[in-house]
Amino acid sequence: MGGWMPYLGELRRLRTHSRLVGPLAEHVTAPRIAKDCCMTTHQEDTTHQVRRRQHTEDASLPATSDMAPRGLTTSLESIQILPRTPRTPRTGQHAWTVRDGRPIDEVELSLLDEDERRSMDGLLTVEEEQDYLDQPVGKHPMSSRDKKAMVLLIILYLIQGFPLGLALGSIPFILREHLSYSQLAIFSLSSYPYSLKLLWSPIVDSWFFPTFGRRKSWIIPMQLVVGTIMLALSFRATEMMSDPANHIYSLTAAFTGLVLFSATQDIAVDGWALTLLSEENLPYASTCQTIGLNTGYLLSYTVFLALNSQAFSDKWGIPRLTLSTYLLFCSLASFLVTIWLLFTKEDTETVEEDISIKAVYTTMWTICKLRHVQILLVVHLCAKIGFAANDAATHLKMVEKGLGREDLAATVLIDFPFQIFGGWLAGRLSRGEQPLRPWIYAYWPRILLALSATLIVYWFPKPPITTGFFVLLVVQTVALSFSGTIQFGGMSAFHTRISDPVVGGTYMTLLNTFSNMGGTWPKFFVLKGVDLFSIATCNIGEDVSVKAAECVSDNGKKACAALGGECVTERDGYYIVSGICMGLGLLLVLFYMLPTARKLQAVPVSKWRVY
Repeated sequence: MGGWMPYLGELRRLRTHSRLVGPLAEHVTAPRIAKDCCMTTHQEDTTHQVRRRQHTEDASLPATSDMAPRGLTTSLESIQILPRTPRTPRTGQHAWTVRDGRPIDEVELSLLDEDERRSMDGLLTVEEEQDYLDQPVGKHPMSSRDKKAMVLLIILYLIQGFPLGLALGSIPFILREHLSYSQLAIFSLSSYPYSLKLLWSPIVDSWFFPTFGRRKSWIIPMQLVVGTIMLALSFRATEMMSDPANHIYSLTAAFTGLVLFSATQDIAVDGWALTLLSEENLPYASTCQTIGLNTGYLLSYTVFLALNSQAFSDKWGIPRLTLSTYLLFCSLASFLVTIWLLFTKEDTETVEEDISIKAVYTTMWTICKLRHVQILLVVHLCAKIGFAANDAATHLKMVEKGLGREDLAATVLIDFPFQIFGGWLAGRLSRGEQPLRPWIYAYWPRILLALSATLIVYWFPKPPITTGFFVLLVVQTVALSFSGTIQFGGMSAFHTRISDPVVGGTYMTLLNTFSNMGGTWPKFFVLKGVDLFSIATCNIGEDVSVKAAECVSDNGKKACAALGGECVTERDGYYIVSGICMGLGLLLVLFYMLPTARKLQAVPVSKWRVY
C-alpha cells in the first residue's frame, strides 16, 4: 500500500479516450480502487513491450496480440490497472519523481475492456495526447455563450442601479434644500427594503411559472413595475419636487416601492447568474454585479447630481438635466430591457433538489439559534453606531453650509477607484486564521476620521470654497471611505470562513442582511435627532425673539419671514448627535466589540456549523 499512495494524484488524470459507461459509474469510487488494487510499479525484472497508441488502421488487431502484463484487478472486471513504460520523458508539472534511485513507470487506469480500449486507441496520437496534457489547467478561452451571459447580467444589474442611486443617493440631497431633517428621516425609510430582502428571498427562489422561466417569472414583472413607477413619477416629478413638504409621504411611498421591487429583481438576477454562466466562469458573476450595479448607481447619484445642478449647467454651457427627464430615460431603458428579455431563452433548471420555503425559513432559525451567531448578529447591529451620524448627515450638512452638489459628486467619483483598491487590500489582509484583523485595525482610523468630518462641518468656510479646502475635503472623504471598505472586506472574509457550506447561500445572506441593517437602522433616528436637539429662533427686530421649530426647511424660513423676522439656528443638533454616536461607539468598541471580535475569530469553524 505504501508504494501505491504517491500515485493516487496521477490516477485522477485519466487518458482522454477513456469512458465511464453504463451503471459502472454508480459503483466505482476512489477508496474502493485504492483498497482493492495492489501492484508493483517498478518493473526492472519484467520484460514487456512498450504499448503505444496506434492509428486507426491498426484498431482491428486481435485481442490475443502481445500486451503489457496486467496488474491485479478489482472485483469489478471492467477496471484494469495497466502498468506501462512512459513513452516520452515527462517535464514540467507532469514530470515523474524518482524514488530510491529507481525510475517510476507510468500507471494508467482504464475503465474499458480490452475490445473497447483497442477500438478507441486510435483517437489520439502520442503527440496529440502530450499536447493535451501540457495544456495549462483552466486556461480555456471564454465561450461566446458566457460572453453574452455576462453582457446580459451587467445590463440587468445596471437597470437595478438606476432607482437605487436615486433613492439612496441623489434625491435626499435635492430634498435637503426644502425639507427639515425630521422630514428627511421619513424619506430615509425608503432604503429599508433592500436590507430586508432576505425575508422574501425564499419565495422568489421557490415560486415561478415553469413554462415562462424560473428567473424571468420574477425579473420581467419587477422591471415592468419599476419602469411604470418611474414613468408615472416623471409626469409629476416637477410638481412634487417644487413642494416636497406636502408630498413627502407620496415620495417616500413611491421610492420605497422602487427599492422593494429592485431588491426583488436582485434576488432573481443573483439566482439566474448561477446558471447563466458556465461553472469555470461563475466567479465572473460578482464582477458583472460590481460593474453593472455600481455604474447604474453612479449614473443616478454623482452624474445626475452634477447635471441637475444649475451652477454646473451654467459653467459648462449645457442644458440642465431635470429629474422628470432622467426618470423618463430610466423607465424607457427598463422597458427596452424587458422586451429584450422576452426573446431571451432561459435554460430549464432542475427542481429535483429544491428546498421548500418552510425548510429555508427553518434553516434560518436553526442558524440564528447558534450562540456564536447570536453574538455576531448583535455585533453587526451595533458596529456602525459610532459612524452613524457621519454616514447619515455629514454630507447633507456640508451641502447646507454651501458645498455645491457638483463638488460633492466629484468627491464621490474620485473616491470610487480607492474603494476598489480597498476591497483588494482587505482581501489580502483577511487571509489566515484572523480574518477580522483588518476590521479591527480599521475601526480606530474610521472613528477618528468621523470626528475630523464633524470638525470640517464646524469650520466649513463660506462659499465659494478654495481649492485647498476642496482638496482637504477630497482627502478626508477618500480616507474615511477607504477605512470603511477595509472593514467591509474583513467582515465579508469572516462570513465566508464561518458559513456552513451545506446551507452556504442562506447562511451568507443572513449574515450580510444583519451587516447591512447595522448601517441602515440608525439613519432614521440620527436625522430625527438633528432636529430634536436643535434650537432655532425667529428674531423680529432687535428686541423680539420667537422660538422656531427649525431654520433649515423652506417652511421654517417662510414661517419666520411671514412674521417679518430672520430665522437663526442657535444650536445645531448635528454636533450633539455626532457626539452621542461617537461616544457610544467608543464605549462599545472598547468594552464589547473588539474583545468580542477577537473571541469570535478564535472559535473553531466547526462550532459555526448547523449540519
